[in-house]
Amino acid sequence: MAHRSSTAPVCRLKLVTLLFALSPILGAGLKLQDNGYDGLLVAISPQVPENLDLITNIKANVIVTEQNGEHGDDPYTLQHRGCGDEGKHIHFTPNFLLNDELAAGYGSRGRVFVHEWAHLRWGVFDEYNNDKPRYINGQNEIQVTSTHNREAPNLQNRMCSLRSTWDIIADSDDISHSPPVHGAELPPPPTCSLLQAGDKVICLVIDVSRKMAEADRLLRLQQAAELYLMQVVEIHTFVGIVTFDSKGEIRAQLQQINSDNDRRLLVSYLPTTVSTEEETNTCAGVKRGFEVVEKKNGRADGSIMILVTSGTDEHINNCLPTVTSSGSTIHSIALGSSTVRKLEELSRLTGGLKFFIPDKSHCNRMTEAFSRISSGMGDMFQQSLQLESVCESVLPQHQLTNSVTVDRTVGNDTVFLVMWQTSGPPEIVLSDPSGRKYNTSDFVINLAFRTASLRVPGTAKHGHWTYTLNNTHHSPQALKVTVTSRASSLAISPATVEAFVERDSTHFPQPVIIYANVRMGLYPILNATVVATVEPEAGDPIMLHLLDNGADNIQMNAPKQIGQRGMKEQWGFSRVSSGGSFSVLGVPVGSHLDMFPPCKITDLEAVKFEEDVILSWTAPGKDYDQGQATSYEIRMSKSLQRIQDDFNNAILVNTSELNPQQAGTREMFTFSPKIVTEELEHEPDGEMQENHIVYVAMRAMDQNSLKSAVSNIALVSLSAFPKSAPTFHREDLILKGVLVALGLIAIVCLVVAVAHCTLNKKKRESKKDNVTKLL
Repeated sequence: MAHRSSTAPVCRLKLVTLLFALSPILGAGLKLQDNGYDGLLVAISPQVPENLDLITNIKANVIVTEQNGEHGDDPYTLQHRGCGDEGKHIHFTPNFLLNDELAAGYGSRGRVFVHEWAHLRWGVFDEYNNDKPRYINGQNEIQVTSTHNREAPNLQNRMCSLRSTWDIIADSDDISHSPPVHGAELPPPPTCSLLQAGDKVICLVIDVSRKMAEADRLLRLQQAAELYLMQVVEIHTFVGIVTFDSKGEIRAQLQQINSDNDRRLLVSYLPTTVSTEEETNTCAGVKRGFEVVEKKNGRADGSIMILVTSGTDEHINNCLPTVTSSGSTIHSIALGSSTVRKLEELSRLTGGLKFFIPDKSHCNRMTEAFSRISSGMGDMFQQSLQLESVCESVLPQHQLTNSVTVDRTVGNDTVFLVMWQTSGPPEIVLSDPSGRKYNTSDFVINLAFRTASLRVPGTAKHGHWTYTLNNTHHSPQALKVTVTSRASSLAISPATVEAFVERDSTHFPQPVIIYANVRMGLYPILNATVVATVEPEAGDPIMLHLLDNGADNIQMNAPKQIGQRGMKEQWGFSRVSSGGSFSVLGVPVGSHLDMFPPCKITDLEAVKFEEDVILSWTAPGKDYDQGQATSYEIRMSKSLQRIQDDFNNAILVNTSELNPQQAGTREMFTFSPKIVTEELEHEPDGEMQENHIVYVAMRAMDQNSLKSAVSNIALVSLSAFPKSAPTFHREDLILKGVLVALGLIAIVCLVVAVAHCTLNKKKRESKKDNVTKLL
């Protein structure tokens, strides 16, 4: 991004909150008020030693943690969305904030932050390119890739359709809807509130109305809540339990988890039956939940509630103001299809996660939802990671056999949890990588909740663990397996996956973008196989393969080149994470016309090789990034303006032999520019020079002739080809032949005449010499 001076409105930072824990809702409360940003949040990793100098050097909302191996100490912003959309977070390292010699190489820390803030808040990209610091423009002039030029090969041009960073910033709500600050007076300095994470307080608020008896809802809740209390909740967390139907009831006041006995005691307080009442009063349950969490510090601020309900409650609005002002985070889990949207509003207003579990859903979805919810300590080395989640309907005397990988980054506190539907457990055989077997008798059985669990002593062996469940019951039943573990060592960050959607609500036919952040610590794990399962309220689940090969546009915007680092693992690894729920509104009933075109190609590149041009890009799908497009349209022009504004009338390249591949495939197409050189010469702007820049763009089309947006524009330098020799008509050729023949005859005659004269002359001179000798 280029620096730009301007008299535009100045926005000041009003409030910065420093939080000594990584927060899952970083920046959720950020607002622009009175030309200042309120609610900025700085999250400092628990792994970073406390240092007051660190705090004084932080100027804005960032994640502060150890260096990312890809970037070292380089500040960067993670931008997972498109142009003009907010990024995910800014990353600073303690070394950058504390080491003045290091920071001197970047300029002032304030300027660095403003640079990264533009990426984060306004969704702009860099206007410099370290890989191509210089380029040749359309006038064959060498230019520096550091200021805005629509021809420059930089990320801003590629992602923002050649618009400058200032154009994007000026169109943002922050600038367009804010009055300018007049006068020469500087804005006041930021106001900071320093918060240090205290004791973590969680309350389970569980619906026990009659509807919980439907579709095994209570049983699935018991199994998921048992896993949560026994394995997921971190040590030293305070946990309470509340149930509700038409009224709320406190089942367990806050208990601190310091041992497995504490965990088992909390499990004993989980509900075992449902009430006879059908009415559901969610606010009554939430009110009791506040009573529980406020027993710790006299307030609910910083606490977490996990709200599980299956009933319809039209009166949730009654407690929205109390919930919003409480400072508590509410994660909601809605069961069945009768819950109202206001339940999700509780989570949205408090920055919590929200989950929807259809009754016909995969039978482990409840467990996966609970596994996603942590206490918010932010310490990845203490978090429980879900390695496996399997559920199958197994016939009598049949088996469920599978394996799960325990990779080198995990292994401590590893638990295998088996769940079933009927009265007795299946026969269980579990084998570790060395061949040691664990049988049903080695598991802890809970007949009330129909679970069997095995905690592997010490650190679980790395490699493939194989399990077999034999259904000994006389009828089919769903058998489920969940495997969780924690980091194997403080020296190695565990591999993690975070699933999330771009927005939790949209209107048809706008798409929903699903993301998965797969990493080991801060290192991205490349080329992993990532599958997202989307379960609609009605209908079958949909499986989507998520790609990291250029089909998406996640950028780091670091000052240095992004490296390539993958997780090299002998056995691979597996993780499971729930991404929560989202809503698509206005979907027409029944069949409807195809309204989903191929997605825009954003990574088109062009290079010249000998006399050919080679194009490369990532194949889109027929419906956005799914499926396979039908055809491509590639066009060229000498004018950047023309191909951008009038793509349809640019010169068409023959693509009759180019067939689109499956979405996500890397495509290549080679053609000779000779076939279009003559057309380029007839374009306005004069004749082709010795070397000329040509601009190339393309789009995809599906079987219903729906076209994608025009791709990013690539440029390539072409050499002008020599004009072909002049052509002649047949009569001209005959005349030319006759003239050539006559010319040749004349030359031959002339040669003969010259030779004859020379010979006669020599004969006369010879006779004269002979006469002289005789005399």
